[in-house]
Amino acid sequence: MAARKENIVMLPFMAQGHIIPFLALAFHIERTRKDYTITFVNTPLNIKKLRSSIPPQSSIRLLEIPFNSSDHGLPPNSENTDVLSYPHIIQLLHAATTLEPAFKKLVLDITDEQQGQPPVCIIADMFFGWTAPVAKELGVFHAIFSGGGGFGISVYYSVWSSLPHRNAKSDEFELDDFKEISKLHVTQLPLTISEADGTDSWSVFQGKNLPAWFDSDGILFNTVEEFDQIGLSYFKRKLNKPTWAIGPVLLSTESRNRAGQETGISGAICKEWLDEKPENSVLYVSFGSNNTISPSQMMQLATGLEASDKNFIWVVRPPLGFDINSEFKGDEWLPEGFEKRIKESRKGLLVHKWAPQVEILSHNSTGAFLSHCGWNSVLESLNNGVPLIGWAMAGEQFFNVKFLEEELGVCVELARGKKCEVRYEDVKDKIETVMSETKTGAEIRRKAGEVKEMIKNAVKDEGCSSKALDDFLQAAMSARKKQSRF
Repeated sequence: MAARKENIVMLPFMAQGHIIPFLALAFHIERTRKDYTITFVNTPLNIKKLRSSIPPQSSIRLLEIPFNSSDHGLPPNSENTDVLSYPHIIQLLHAATTLEPAFKKLVLDITDEQQGQPPVCIIADMFFGWTAPVAKELGVFHAIFSGGGGFGISVYYSVWSSLPHRNAKSDEFELDDFKEISKLHVTQLPLTISEADGTDSWSVFQGKNLPAWFDSDGILFNTVEEFDQIGLSYFKRKLNKPTWAIGPVLLSTESRNRAGQETGISGAICKEWLDEKPENSVLYVSFGSNNTISPSQMMQLATGLEASDKNFIWVVRPPLGFDINSEFKGDEWLPEGFEKRIKESRKGLLVHKWAPQVEILSHNSTGAFLSHCGWNSVLESLNNGVPLIGWAMAGEQFFNVKFLEEELGVCVELARGKKCEVRYEDVKDKIETVMSETKTGAEIRRKAGEVKEMIKNAVKDEGCSSKALDDFLQAAMSARKKQSRF
């Protein structure tokens, strides 16, 4: 009789940028660790969307947790940040804390199903600190899983914990509990933090969320220990908990499409266009699924792209002030004749909604990525040795850019946020710095190639990321055996 497999419960926050790394981790464990089954938990509409992303032969089980957005003052059927305006996101985070009793019941039901055997562990989102005390109460091993990198999330944690900029005497300030990193500037803070005063909605949420991490048994990071040691060390010291760098775990383009990431262009058309271009000659431009830029920034970016005379693929969305999911009006939002000129010259490809990002970044014609530097995008870029041009928009992205530029040397920063002034001359200069045959460009590309090798080695069977995942699962199993002795 075959031994019963151990069950792992996963609960990501309701946002594509969070669901994607959780799904990638679920597929990775299913594929490489045969002794475990996955129960993937989320709200009804997200589960409905995810059903098509799970291949028929997969053993991953999708479980709904009850949630009605209208009960929380949110628009009807809004269970994912993709369909919400930015101010509504904090409302969704607060609303998600009400999932606690239903989640506890769900874990108890799984335990009953398994004849009193609880899940071997719960892997929960960094925004779901409240799950750690629940796991502790039920005697289940618990880990926070951050789809972000160690450096970015550690700075994010540190800044939220003390809001140091509020007492700073200048625009630059240090982090008292994180002296290893250079000073931060107030322009490197997302609006949620720069506008926080300790009593606002975000501060209230993080004031409860982050301390709850102390109840967790450790933190999983979608990163590589070899290049992200500073951030990992911060958490080991701060929380006195183990950290496991298990990345990168990435979704394939096919899985992304199945997960409901609609592309605005077919992979075949994209490939055909890229196949025409010389090696490393194309700049890919995308700000992720939740972000867009102001009308004036869009005009300057378009002018800078054209002035650089480089080939480019640009994922365009309506600018700030317009519905991000509405139709794109190029004649209003782009320079006069821009679309016609780039189409006729075949210099540029404008993509609406979303592009097959993994395919684009893995094509040998792609030479750089102008990105918001969300960690999923960063990993997909570095996994292919593609250097970055950073334009952070929100969250820990500003700290990711700092890390990529100052620590790894694989990025140059172009702009900060959705309100800063952007000049087309700067766009042109930064593109040329990274993509042209300059000393700086050659060095950035060399370092991106080195990071690609580190990633390749980390995910090998005996690599540091594979070992970290084994160590994590071993820790969960050891805790289970200890628990069963009492």
